Amino acid sequence: MNADSGFILICAALVFLMTPGLACFYGGLVRKKNTVNTMMTSIFIIGTGICMWVLFGYSLSFAPASNGIIGDFRWLGLDGVSLEDAYTDSQTIPNMVFCCFQMMFAVITPALITGSVAGRMKFKSLFVFIILWSVAVYYPLAHMCWAKGGLLGLDGLGALDFAGGDVVHISSGVSALVLCILLGKRKDLGHAVYRIHNIPTVMLGASLLMFGWFGFNAGSALAANGQAAHAFMTTAVSAAAALLSWMLCDILKTGKPTLIGACTGMVAGLVGITPGAGFVPVWAALIIGLTTSPICFCMISFGKKFFGFDDALDAFSCHGTGGIWGGLMTGVFAKMSIGGYDGAIYGDWAQLGAQAVGILVTIGIAVVGTLVCYFLTRLITGKIRVDTKDELVGLDISQHGENAYPSFNGLE
Repeated sequence: MNADSGFILICAALVFLMTPGLACFYGGLVRKKNTVNTMMTSIFIIGTGICMWVLFGYSLSFAPASNGIIGDFRWLGLDGVSLEDAYTDSQTIPNMVFCCFQMMFAVITPALITGSVAGRMKFKSLFVFIILWSVAVYYPLAHMCWAKGGLLGLDGLGALDFAGGDVVHISSGVSALVLCILLGKRKDLGHAVYRIHNIPTVMLGASLLMFGWFGFNAGSALAANGQAAHAFMTTAVSAAAALLSWMLCDILKTGKPTLIGACTGMVAGLVGITPGAGFVPVWAALIIGLTTSPICFCMISFGKKFFGFDDALDAFSCHGTGGIWGGLMTGVFAKMSIGGYDGAIYGDWAQLGAQAVGILVTIGIAVVGTLVCYFLTRLITGKIRVDTKDELVGLDISQHGENAYPSFNGLE
């Protein structure tokens, strides 16, 4: 065990913390009657995601294969995953350490989807859907972008995805959009004025997300080195800039800055910098943060109404939209002296093209995979959406028999 291994294991723990952070972030945004259910839809994935990763997920995601799309079964149960030898010759950490780090990505990614369907999907159906989606969408994309010989990554198309623009944010965001369209709009949108029920919990969740995100991005350097420090700095700068630009958007729209807006902007900036954190200059991270927030803000404030989809907690509007923008900006601002690749402003327009193709392929896989998983889930569990009565009562009681606030008996 070396210093790099210790650093990556700490980063893995930070990435793990993002899932409880997401549970708080999402849980505070919904109505009181859906708090337990919304938080549960993040927390249960800690169980399923880790067990699946150990049994077959890591093997399908990273085991070497000639097809460039998905791995084989050589590492089932993590049998044969070395405690000493690295996954690739360029890494200084054992394969098992790399496996631990990547496992936490496999947990947080499907959890992002759940925000789009808050308040209207049966828990058992979501449980099955997440399992199927991990196999059909996440594992293949992880292999294509990050594994040796992957179709979209540096051994293939050459699309740059430092910490999960394609693999994490675009895949989950686009899948969230498809899933919420398939489910339809919430029945109770007009029942009462919708109010975010716990703003302090939202702020706590967003703060935990940013804290974990430093491990998410800096750890993707896979060593305690200068590139990790650079990714740490670009992460902080983009989040800070996006927080400020979202506040400005709030002021321009309503005349007042909001805490919810500041937290959402911070998350949007983190999403935007993720694909390029270890590739773009620090000054470019400032631009990415400043521009990601207005784009996501417009999608939330105007795009949802214009296109007519009910993305309850804006999983697509933040993660899908922000991930697409960040992936393209990586192709614009990447610099050879930082991450080994030049973008369009340094003369390599082909890199921007590779980013665009990688994004389009990711979108295609997410759309098709989500459709397949949705209809398979219907075959397995029957009706996916809760009954209108249960939806109006709230999913905390109807799906779990629990109440986040025992003194609360209303429909808010």
